[in-house]
Amino acid sequence: MERSETEQLIVVGVDGSESSRSALRWAARQAALTGAELRPLQAWQLPPAYGMPVDYSDVDVAKQTRRSLDQTIEEVVGAHPEVPVDARVVEGHPAAVLVEASRDADLLVVGSHGRGAFAGMLLGSVSGHCVHHASCPVLVVRSDRP
Repeated sequence: MERSETEQLIVVGVDGSESSRSALRWAARQAALTGAELRPLQAWQLPPAYGMPVDYSDVDVAKQTRRSLDQTIEEVVGAHPEVPVDARVVEGHPAAVLVEASRDADLLVVGSHGRGAFAGMLLGSVSGHCVHHASCPVLVVRSDRP
């Protein structure tokens, strides 16, 4: 989907966490207010095998990720049907995928904590990486829920 030079683009990282849902909610409201296109983006990658061969031939991770992203968008953005949404599922590490997507974006929105092991950290590793390496302004959104 091509966008015009004057149309703004808000990319938002989604991983299903409450923090990313809050980020998507904020980005959808901002897109509605500014007339921007909303690009929810969810990255996926196969887990490391640690030296043992693993057969993933019966698992379609991309399809499962797409289903999860579509469900999250329906639940969160359903309140803003006037917002043009261009959802994307991309293979790769979330931090690298979001930084690459920021090259075309006017704003990158991410949650403060994802599904990583260090949920208690002040800032998640993906959001921290995006803040330091994105090609556009980055907004980090905390969860709406305590």
